Amino acid sequence: MEEFKIIHPSPLLAPYIKNYWLLKTACDSPELARTVPMGMMNLIFHRGNRLLSIHDNELHPRAFLSGQEKTFADLEYTGQINMISVVFRPIGVKAFFNLPMNKINNLRVTAGDLEDKELAELEHSLTNTEDDQLCILMIEKFLLKRLSRLAEYNLKRIETTIRLINSGQTDVTLLADTACLSTKQFQRIFSEHVGSNPKEFSRTIRFQRALYTLENCPHIPLTALAYECNYFDQSHMIKDFKALSGYTPSEYLEACPPHSDYFS
Repeated sequence: MEEFKIIHPSPLLAPYIKNYWLLKTACDSPELARTVPMGMMNLIFHRGNRLLSIHDNELHPRAFLSGQEKTFADLEYTGQINMISVVFRPIGVKAFFNLPMNKINNLRVTAGDLEDKELAELEHSLTNTEDDQLCILMIEKFLLKRLSRLAEYNLKRIETTIRLINSGQTDVTLLADTACLSTKQFQRIFSEHVGSNPKEFSRTIRFQRALYTLENCPHIPLTALAYECNYFDQSHMIKDFKALSGYTPSEYLEACPPHSDYFS
């Protein structure tokens, strides 16, 4: 049995939050799932059994802020799983947590790590609340209370370059020129806001674009897919797929239906 729901944020939070998702599932024996980098950070709450990270051989914290991921991860789960995730837009976390986002790259950061009393209180409340809709209302109340006005000049610069990256532009010098910053300044500001540097982020978004294309055109030839998604060639695309998902494109299609969390 599995129940999966996506809930959209309120209008005030929509510029920073893509959606919330809720997952409930029950299984008697251990099962495996693989996650891949998606270009967005998550705030995750486990209200049931926690997931086991195979690489670390550690259970996920009960609640944590997940930084930008660099590669795939294998997770094991069993029993009653009951998760809520806040999916932030690429620049969204910075509006609620006052820290350089690149400092939590590839990490799972708890309220204790952040010395964040309000987040710890939210974690406790969600763990003891069964009503899903009430949980979302509590999360939104927490986020609205913390919503801060990001520096407008940097926000516009980064948002503009993210739109260019979404459209396929990966040249860091061109992105820096668009942001009216030196390359060094641009890389620093981008990393502090988005959580990964422009090159890493562009690589992830290109991969997500390939997943989205496969999701909508499952029979597209790999050479055409590489061209469509601005890879240098097919071998470059295969190399990136292996690094980010652990699969070649063909293996990925055999293992699971393609889906882009970023573009879908």
